[in-house]
Amino acid sequence: MSDECIFCRIIVGELPAQVIHREEGLLAIMDIHPVADTHALVIPERHIADLRDLRPEDASLWLRLTQAAHKVAEDLGHPQGYRFYVSVGPGGGQSVPHLHVHVMAGPMRRLPA
Repeated sequence: MSDECIFCRIIVGELPAQVIHREEGLLAIMDIHPVADTHALVIPERHIADLRDLRPEDASLWLRLTQAAHKVAEDLGHPQGYRFYVSVGPGGGQSVPHLHVHVMAGPMRRLPA
């Protein structure tokens, strides 16, 4: 856990979030700045800065993240399909340095200029 990480603070209950799914080692919340009609985040509880920091022994964690993303999409009413998106590093648009998977469905919204 990182004391400065907003997701770590949400995971331990220091900051509020709309939790939609929780299982051992994973948390899913609604994004507070959605860019699609449905926009959730699936987050590992262990602090991992980004996708590049996954280790070979994290293969099962990555599988569980993808399975949780599918469950979240189904639970939010999108069993026919959704978008699965991971930003990697600031240059890739990652705004929170804690690995997370975006689960989005429905029309995309325009981002503020």
